[in-house]
Amino acid sequence: MMRQYLKYGAVVVVGAILLLWLFCLPRNLLEGVPYSTVVTDKNGELLGARVADDGQWRFPPCDTLPEKFVKALIEFEDHRFYSHCGVSATAIGRAIVQNIRNGRVVSGGSTLSMQVIRLSRQKPRTIWQKIIEMFMATRLEARYSKEEILRIYASHAPFGGNVVGIDAALWRYLGNDGTELSWAEAATLAVLQNAPSLIHLDKNRDALLAKRNRLLTRLYEKGEISNDDYELSIEEPLIGEPYPMPQYAPHLVEYYHKTAHGKQTTTAIDLSLQQRVEELATRWSKELRGQNIRDIAVVISEVESGDVIAYCGNSDMSFERDGKWVDIARSHRSSGSILKPLLYAAALQEGTILPNSLLPDVPTDFGGFVPKNFDGTYAGAIAADEALALSLNIPNVHLLKEYGVARFAETLQQAGFSSLTRPADEYGLSLVLGGAEVRLVDVVSCYSSMARCYTDSLACVGFPLNDKVALYYTFNAMREVNRPDQMDWRRASSVQNVAWKTGTSYGSRDAWAVGVTPKYVVGVWVGNADGSGVPELTGARTAGPILFDMFNLLPHSEWFTLPNASDGVLFRVCSHSGHIAGRDCTETKEVLLPANSIDSPRCPYCKEVSVSLDGLRLVSDRSEPTHPQRFFVLPPLMEHYYRQQHQEYQPLPKKSSANNDAEQSFHFVYPADGSIVSIPKQMDGTRGSIVCQAVHSSSSELFWHLDGSYIGTTSDVHKMQISPSLGYHTITIVDNLGAQKTISIIVK
Repeated sequence: MMRQYLKYGAVVVVGAILLLWLFCLPRNLLEGVPYSTVVTDKNGELLGARVADDGQWRFPPCDTLPEKFVKALIEFEDHRFYSHCGVSATAIGRAIVQNIRNGRVVSGGSTLSMQVIRLSRQKPRTIWQKIIEMFMATRLEARYSKEEILRIYASHAPFGGNVVGIDAALWRYLGNDGTELSWAEAATLAVLQNAPSLIHLDKNRDALLAKRNRLLTRLYEKGEISNDDYELSIEEPLIGEPYPMPQYAPHLVEYYHKTAHGKQTTTAIDLSLQQRVEELATRWSKELRGQNIRDIAVVISEVESGDVIAYCGNSDMSFERDGKWVDIARSHRSSGSILKPLLYAAALQEGTILPNSLLPDVPTDFGGFVPKNFDGTYAGAIAADEALALSLNIPNVHLLKEYGVARFAETLQQAGFSSLTRPADEYGLSLVLGGAEVRLVDVVSCYSSMARCYTDSLACVGFPLNDKVALYYTFNAMREVNRPDQMDWRRASSVQNVAWKTGTSYGSRDAWAVGVTPKYVVGVWVGNADGSGVPELTGARTAGPILFDMFNLLPHSEWFTLPNASDGVLFRVCSHSGHIAGRDCTETKEVLLPANSIDSPRCPYCKEVSVSLDGLRLVSDRSEPTHPQRFFVLPPLMEHYYRQQHQEYQPLPKKSSANNDAEQSFHFVYPADGSIVSIPKQMDGTRGSIVCQAVHSSSSELFWHLDGSYIGTTSDVHKMQISPSLGYHTITIVDNLGAQKTISIIVK
């Protein structure tokens, strides 16, 4: 009976030990160990890293180890590694003998597997803990392969100072990833991790050198190193001072440190290109510093993949200044005119306009919002693509009003502009002139998606600007923008075709430039991180030259191929107005248009009228002999400015009766109907005056009235100076045929 109890007891004990063995390892062996944030380029080259939360350079566990280091480590630490099951009886026995002979602990007899257990447990070194490590090491061998155990150890072994793991050691001590590791370097790293607190690069270098050379000798004797390599390795100097970690794309590294903390991230960055971009941005920074312009950001995207291949969040990090760590590429900045091509593309795609539709370019008061063109001039009427190429503000505001602010804001949000979070009415019509804040990364991403949609329609599912014909016209219009070097890309075959656009925010705080080719998109921002403005700062003069310098770093690409007829619809278009031709249009041409152009309005400016037989007068009297004649006729205000730049424009003949349509013939240039006018005081304290201006399509004389009282007559150039009192007033003009028009204003 006693024997049976003993038998059962033994079974229970063995079972308990087996269960303990099975579950002695935690599920995550090194759970809670903090790692450095590591960011690499597309080829695994290190861009930069940040120390772990405990202040150690400890890279996340590696996938591969340098072969020479593995051979040196195994020979030095555990040359029977591949033959034992976690515990080496020979090593334990040798350690006991050595310790007895020396009267102190000189060897622990630990295998690499046992050292992995010790690293994971961080317990005091005692005999009992050694037994536990031996027990757990056998379980480690059952769970992991030998290669996995080697990688775990090499990734967590201390290498002196605050360097932990082979990957961090390679970059700190060699300044590279170990791809070209020499035998001398491999042996140094192998012996360095054995007792890094006693022997490292800053002290006991002679002892470290002797240890390295003894290991090299053992490797040579075992045939791992050739005679020539051995002799060269013995003579090779010991590793010197630690290297600083690489600092490429530091703002991008910092971004991943916040969003992928303690992880290794492989980006699409091309390190070679990144280095050249940073060098070029630094040169430009030094040049612009004299103008009190301190910061530059550059983002380059590859169209086919949509990946960012170069990222400069801010330039010249060696120059100490406030704001150098501001990641401008992800900062919210006023867009200036950088969104105008997106409005043009959206309006084309939806049939709101056609590529050459005439847009008004006249003084306009949009309910208190009075945009001005940069040069202060007016074209009267201008083709939409030309208005985009010249970046005229007034025509684009008219276009936005017609397209719809809310609709455009939604389009931008769908296109990836995450910074547009306010209701559309808060942006208003200024949305297309810089009334919204955008991020450079979103600008580049959007234009990259547009180019990708053009070259591969399957790649733009969900992207709102996807009509191939509309995109082609947009890129073509952007190609017409005058380059900063005034070089004509049409005449120089070596000049790359680039669709590009600039923007300057209010107060000259932000200068933008974005360029597109079928292969690449480059985005540039220039200014000051603190938001201070500089009078000389403009997108064309400041950001534009940097943009084309960046393109010179990239391979040239051909221009976008012509869209096929199946990509759109063919329509006859009025050559004068750019609208779909109506029955009265005299000159037309067939044009490939976006599919939605079928809903676009017909030409509103070409009309047939009755003129006298001599062709000098418009005739409304049916009893008088007439003949029909077709004219391209703009509204009076548009005509007034348009005629100044278009000598070929033929106005309507003068009317021959008092049946004059004031709404069609008159237009107040200033002030606008219903506007509030402020009249400043003069130097002597008296109230000043305002100069009213009007245009008339045919009358040479206008008669002016203020609040019903006649105040004067103007001829040809219709400007009248008035000095109204505070309050509500009416201004009336009457032409020489008796037609009149009245507006009301409030003077304050």
